[in-house]
Amino acid sequence: MPARRRSRTALAAAAVALLSATTAACGDTGGLQGAGATPTAASPARLWPDLRPASSPAYPYDVATRAVVKGVTVPGDDIRKVDPVDVVEAEIKAHPDDYGPKGAYHGTADRMTECGEGGDAARCPLLKPYYRDLTGDGRADLTLGFRLYPTNQTAVRVYTVEKHRLVQVLADNDAIVGVELAGRALIERSPADISGYEYRTTWVWDPEQRAMAFSRDEYLHTGEGRRGKQPSASPGPTTSAP
Repeated sequence: MPARRRSRTALAAAAVALLSATTAACGDTGGLQGAGATPTAASPARLWPDLRPASSPAYPYDVATRAVVKGVTVPGDDIRKVDPVDVVEAEIKAHPDDYGPKGAYHGTADRMTECGEGGDAARCPLLKPYYRDLTGDGRADLTLGFRLYPTNQTAVRVYTVEKHRLVQVLADNDAIVGVELAGRALIERSPADISGYEYRTTWVWDPEQRAMAFSRDEYLHTGEGRRGKQPSASPGPTTSAP
C-alpha cells in the first residue's frame, strides 16, 4: 500500500476510534480524567548573539526589475495584441552588449530571423507566450520565455500595461527545466548540483515596487539520485498553461 494511502487509512482509523470512544462516553457522567504530562515548551535558542552583522550581502540578487519597453505599442491597451517577437527584438536592440556579435547571447539574435513567416520554427528561440493576471489589476499580463543561445539558459520575462505603455516587471535568466504559474506567483525550477534535487525560485507581485519581486528560493528533493552526478537541463522549460 502506498505511503500516502497508509497515512490516510491510519488517519481514518484514528478518527473512527475517536468517534466511537466519544459516542460510548456520552452516557458517562463520571469526573474529569487526566490526559497525562504536558511537554515543556522550548523557546527558540539564539546562537552567537554577539556575532558582528555582515556589511554586505553574500551575493547580489536583483529582487525586482522594472523597465518601460521602448518601441513597442499596445493597441487598445490589450497586451494580447502585442507581438511577442517585437518584444524580444526590442530587448535585443536595447542590450547590444548581451546580444551583439560578441555578446553572451548572440545566438539568440541570430535565430530571431527564424521566428517570422517562412522561418524555421524549430530554430526560433521564442517559446509559447502565456497570459494571466499576475499584478492583480484584473487584466491579463504577458509571460514570455526565450532561449539564450549558445548557452543552456532561458530568459523568463513578465510584462504588464501601464498608462498605454508596455512595462517589463520581471527579467530573469537561468538554466531552467520548468516554469509554473500558481495563482499570481511565477515559479522557476532549475537543476541543482546534486542528482535528484532542484532549485525552485518564486516571484510574486510587489505593489510597492510595481514589479514581480523575488519571494522564495528552495532546494528540494525531487527523486532518487546519486551524489556527484550533474543533472542536465532540458532544451527548454516546461510551462504549465494558465
